[in-house]
Amino acid sequence: MDSGAAGQSKGEQRIGLLNGFAAYGMWGLVPLFWPLLKPSGAGEILAHRMAWSLVVVGLAMLFVRRWGWARELVRRPRRLGLVVIAAAVITLNWGVYIWAVNAGHVVEASLGYFINPLVTIAMGVLLLGERLRPVQWAAVAVGLAAVLVLAFGYGQPPWISLCLAFSFATYGLVKKKVNLSGLESLAAETAVQFLPAVGYLVWLGSRGDMTFGTAGAGHAALLAATGVVTAVPLVCFGAAAIRVPLSTLGLLQYLAPVFQFLIGILYFHEAMPPERWAGFALVWLALSLLTWDALRTARRNAARLGAARRATPATEPTEAITAQALGAEAVAAEAVAADGERKPGVRDEPEPVV
Repeated sequence: MDSGAAGQSKGEQRIGLLNGFAAYGMWGLVPLFWPLLKPSGAGEILAHRMAWSLVVVGLAMLFVRRWGWARELVRRPRRLGLVVIAAAVITLNWGVYIWAVNAGHVVEASLGYFINPLVTIAMGVLLLGERLRPVQWAAVAVGLAAVLVLAFGYGQPPWISLCLAFSFATYGLVKKKVNLSGLESLAAETAVQFLPAVGYLVWLGSRGDMTFGTAGAGHAALLAATGVVTAVPLVCFGAAAIRVPLSTLGLLQYLAPVFQFLIGILYFHEAMPPERWAGFALVWLALSLLTWDALRTARRNAARLGAARRATPATEPTEAITAQALGAEAVAAEAVAADGERKPGVRDEPEPVV
C-alpha cells in the first residue's frame, strides 16, 4: 500500500472514530434533552418522536434517493410483519426510556443498556441455540448475580432496566431477520409508527391535553426536534460503521450508558447506596469479561487469517483466498457480536440506543 492510500485509510478511520464518538456521545447525553420537553407527558413526547422521526428520515431518503428496498419490502409480507414487530418493540423501548428519564430514573435506565449485551447473549442461547465460550458463561452468571444484588438494593427487581434491556435485545433479534440498513429500517419502522402516533396526538388534542402549540413556539420547536434527535446520531453511526472495525464499535457502544450513568449521578443527583454500587460493579465486571474474550478471539482469528494468507500459494485462485478471508472475518464478527455489538450483521447499521 502506497503512502497516499495509507494516509487516506488513516483519514477515513479518523472520520469514522469522530462519527462514532458523536453518535454514542449524543445517545449518552440525550437524558438532558427529554426533561426540556415538560410539561409534555411521556406519551405525548413519544408520539412526537415517532411522527417527527418519519418527517426527518423521509427528507433524508429523498436526498439519498434509495427506494428499491421499500418495493421489495412490500412484496414480502413476512419481512413486513417483522418490521411491524420491530416498530412495536422499539416503541416500548423509547416510551419506557423517556418516562424513566423524566421520572428521575436515569441511573436505572443506564443500567438497562449496560446489561443489554448480557441479555442478548442469553437470548441467543435460549432462542437460537448458540454455544458460549466458558468466559461468556461466566459473564452471564456474573450479570445474573448483579441483577439479584440490584433487586435487593432497589427492594424489587430493576424493572426499568430489565424492560429496556429485553426490549432492545428483542429488537436486535428481529432486526437481524429483517436485515435493513439503519436509515432504511428507521424509515420503515417510523412509517409503521406514524399513523398511531398522529392518532394519539389528535386524541390528546380533542381532550385538551396536548401541549404542542399551547406551551409556546419554543416548546413546539423542541417537540419537533425529537425527530432530529432520533435521526442525526443514526446518520453519524452509519458513517462510523463503514470506516472503523466492529471491535472498535463494540467498545464505543459503552460510551452511551457511561454518560447516562454519570449524568444521573452528577447532574440529577440520584441516590447510589452501597448495594447499588455493588450491583453496577458486578455488571461492569461481566462486561469486562465479555470485552476481553471478544478482543482475544478477534486477535486469534486475525492471526489465523494471516497465517492462512501466508500459507496460500501465489498461484492459488483469488476466489479461494477471498473465501478464507470472509470466513475468518465472519467468525471475528460473531465474536464481537457476542460482546454486545448489536446484531444486524458485519456491516449493517445498528439502530439508536435511545
